[in-house]
Amino acid sequence: MDLMGKIHRLPADLANQIAAGEVVERPASVIKELVENSIDAGARRIAITIELGGKKLLRVEDDGEGMGPEDARLAIERHATSKITSADDLERIMTLGFRGEALPSIASVSHFTLRTRARGAVSGTEITVNGGTVAGVTEKGMPEGTSIDVADVFYNLPARRKFLKSDGAESAQVTKIVTQLALCYPEIGFTLTSAGRTVVRCPPVSSLRDRLYQLYGERGDLVEVRRDSGSVKVLGYIAALAEQGPTRGPQNVFVNRRIVKDRTIAHAIIDAYSVASIKERSPEVHLFIEMPHDAVDVNVHPTKAEVRFRDQSFIHQVIRRTLGDALGRGPAPELQLDAPRFAAGVPTTLPLPSAFTAAMPSRWGITAPMGGHDGPPGLDTGPLTARETAVTPGDISGGVSAHVSAITPMMALGQFRDTFIIAVDPDGIAIIDQHVAHERILFERITERLASGRLESQRLLVPLLIEMSSAGRQALADHAADLERLGFEVEDFGGDALRVNACPALLQRDACDVALRAMAEDLEGLDRGAGVESAIKRIAATMACHAAVKANYPLTREKMAHILEELRRTSYSTICPHGRPVMLRLTQREVEKNFQRI
Repeated sequence: MDLMGKIHRLPADLANQIAAGEVVERPASVIKELVENSIDAGARRIAITIELGGKKLLRVEDDGEGMGPEDARLAIERHATSKITSADDLERIMTLGFRGEALPSIASVSHFTLRTRARGAVSGTEITVNGGTVAGVTEKGMPEGTSIDVADVFYNLPARRKFLKSDGAESAQVTKIVTQLALCYPEIGFTLTSAGRTVVRCPPVSSLRDRLYQLYGERGDLVEVRRDSGSVKVLGYIAALAEQGPTRGPQNVFVNRRIVKDRTIAHAIIDAYSVASIKERSPEVHLFIEMPHDAVDVNVHPTKAEVRFRDQSFIHQVIRRTLGDALGRGPAPELQLDAPRFAAGVPTTLPLPSAFTAAMPSRWGITAPMGGHDGPPGLDTGPLTARETAVTPGDISGGVSAHVSAITPMMALGQFRDTFIIAVDPDGIAIIDQHVAHERILFERITERLASGRLESQRLLVPLLIEMSSAGRQALADHAADLERLGFEVEDFGGDALRVNACPALLQRDACDVALRAMAEDLEGLDRGAGVESAIKRIAATMACHAAVKANYPLTREKMAHILEELRRTSYSTICPHGRPVMLRLTQREVEKNFQRI
């Protein structure tokens, strides 16, 4: 019987390569570790250079405090660090690095060269490491700071190297990580050069706004976020609700100036947007969260990409409310006019049509109504009255007095094509889609009423019979309780028919058929695992859409004024529940610019 032991110690170089598999995923992760070390070293300027997406060469140079010869030798040893000294330090980590694994892991899978000179030292130190084996240590003349070259990453692990993406893809990942780090540290200057071309150049600036401009240009579609909840501070910029670009955007989240990916924060972001719209979104977010270091654990992931909060529910609540308040103040999309071009000899003042009068002729599609008008078919005139849409303090906790409107009071001038309300305010001209605006108003009224109970229902003298597909009937049956809260009383009538005995008071009988069919279609597309709130929001959005005033319908001046005033009372006045913009703005500056007044 063989009694010899089967367990043995791994060689140091093999152990480092195994550790490298966790810390070094690709060239971008090497850059992240090296740049974070530069930041911890107090650098004020950091230059990054890559070739072939970082596969051939990665170089990070900084003007930080540097290291002496002895510290430089220790820096490439496993678990050698200046960041922590005891187990107690793990509870309040204040630096980006702390494990002492990055440099030896990187050096074990590359041709690694470390050059460093401490501040005030006469000369520096150069250490060369090939695949984890020290090849040489020499004294070197160099500027104060540290420079690290990482060449041929994974050269000794071909199985790992073949999993790297194309040069372009790896370059894009490096650019992303450098952009994130530059965004988080505006006081530090960053330069990224790829294949001799400058990709990122950000001199030091004094504010996040300035750094955001350096990286992304002028961004009028972002909303500022700012809140101080005592122990937790939130600052940043997020995509406005009415932003008309792609629904997907970069999401940069930082906790105590550390890049993180956290499910709690991600869920709070989506939750904040879903309150205003049922449209699925992955919005652009640049969010900076500050909290006590002992309230967050950063030592839960090999790459330090994940964190764990002591009170996750509180963090979720703070983020959701902070973003929700900011989104309510978000701007409406602005129209941009092309500058007029006048040919030589053509007068720049054009005569107005002789038929132009204060009444704005209807053949141009613009009307300024003076009298009243009956409600449109399928719509109870109630939703256009203060009785149905005015929000009163007793309806919802906190009342409306605490709400700060995103829009200023507007004066209605008239309608365009009986579909859009033309209004003015001190900032310029607004074009409001009357159906979408009223839909937003009703959606918030419905959700507010549902928060405290159920909607008012009206019995039908003659029940309504609706024929529907089996899938549609099943979708409505699965949400019978939700429909009842909304004021519907629906039952199976046999065969393909449903009988509607009651409907919400704000819907007329003719609109019930269309609304229920649309709800059935929406609920069919809802994920089986979706919660009740998702179903309620979809139903409420559909009902608001079918109860709202329609396009191609003339409104009196009083009703236009009422819609504009009620729109100001809403929490999210720039977007409808389905994601469409409520209004477009033409600013005074844009008008004056095109009239060459500025």
